[in-house]
Amino acid sequence: MNVIGIVGWKNCGKTTLAAALIRELSGRGLTVNSIKHAHHTVDVDQPGTDSYQHRDAGAREVILAGGQRFAIMHELRGAREPTLDELLARLGPCDWVVVEGFKTHSHPKIEVHRRESSRAPLHPEDASIIAVATDYASEFAGPCFDLNDVPGIADFILTPGKP
Repeated sequence: MNVIGIVGWKNCGKTTLAAALIRELSGRGLTVNSIKHAHHTVDVDQPGTDSYQHRDAGAREVILAGGQRFAIMHELRGAREPTLDELLARLGPCDWVVVEGFKTHSHPKIEVHRRESSRAPLHPEDASIIAVATDYASEFAGPCFDLNDVPGIADFILTPGKP
């Protein structure tokens, strides 16, 4: 399983790039899964639904299944947050996993950084950043891509030996 991360500060365009990269890789015939890290409370279920009632009653995992998709909701119930490796192990087989967030983990990552950001780039302090996608001439020593050059970014990560 190949893993590429998309990292950066809040509101820098991570989700836009991650979605575009997933679309590009999928369009090339590859099977792509994704993992999105959130720093806030996440709940994909709503009070009043049957599956919510199952979780509220104490179920550790609830699978909500239908004709088009299924979702597994896992309640941590005080346990520690799973690591990226633990989450990757739960995914089905695929060619690529695009990970948005998890900027403190050591998987290969592309940093998204914009000129108007008030925060310094991450790459000087993170050796696992292998490329930068930006809207200005970055001082990054490795490959730099325009934020909109999704085909170029895809070509880069698909190059043998990368990431």
